[in-house]
Amino acid sequence: MTRSNPLTALVLHGGAGVLAERSYDAEIAHLHSLAEEGRAALDSGAPALDVVCDMVRALELSGLYVAGKGASPNRAGRYELDAAVMDGRARRAGAVSALEGFLSPVDAARAVMEHTPHVLLAGEGAAHFARERGLAPVRDPDGYYIPAAAPDTRAIPTGTVGAVALDASGALAAATSTGGTLNKVWGRVGDTPIIGSGTWADERAAVSCTGQGEFFMRANAAADVSARVRYAGSDLDAAVKGALDDVAHLGGEGGIIAVDASGAVSARYNSPGMKHAIAYPDGRITAGVT
Repeated sequence: MTRSNPLTALVLHGGAGVLAERSYDAEIAHLHSLAEEGRAALDSGAPALDVVCDMVRALELSGLYVAGKGASPNRAGRYELDAAVMDGRARRAGAVSALEGFLSPVDAARAVMEHTPHVLLAGEGAAHFARERGLAPVRDPDGYYIPAAAPDTRAIPTGTVGAVALDASGALAAATSTGGTLNKVWGRVGDTPIIGSGTWADERAAVSCTGQGEFFMRANAAADVSARVRYAGSDLDAAVKGALDDVAHLGGEGGIIAVDASGAVSARYNSPGMKHAIAYPDGRITAGVT
């Protein structure tokens, strides 16, 4: 279909890495439905920041992905979750890491951005702040969480959700949330809440990463996408490929989703698939794992 405003776009991911023998029909249907909702919100004039936070919150609450309700415990049996948001127009950012006990880590990350002078709060300090803000708690962790991850023999098993959007005003935003790598060491923090590594948005591009976070941190992968656009003159998809190639050069795997100020979108991965959905500027919506 033809849309009245061609310069809005949305990309979602539900994590890199899929198993050939498992059906992902539920995840694909959910991502497609969310892309439709997000597209409708953008068409109605909703800000990109609101849309990406709404999308990621829905992904967290679904229990279908290794984030929020679908997270797995770490080696100490604790559910430590990470999240980040970034508003590209002013480069405002907020993040939480090793957060325990709250339904929506992305809501906590946005609260850090909007109600503190800081960018990242961690551990019990982040939880104290979330309680002060009145964010919804997880009252029974053992009864609430339904780990979504299948058995995974990789050295660093992965699982993350994210969203990037361009709104009708030209603003870009990104949000990412994760339960972290499976069987992680108590206190481990990955790339998701590290601004520039797993999450980034500026006036050029909005980026969310998923995969083996240690490698994405070493490549500063999310910000690298925008840097390639700015300094090398790359188009968005080439910039995403270059950043992901750098992650692979270090020995890591995963995926990157991105949208730029022109409405170009990209969803690339070097892992065995990536759950994702795209709402293109021309009105098309696609969803899949490949």
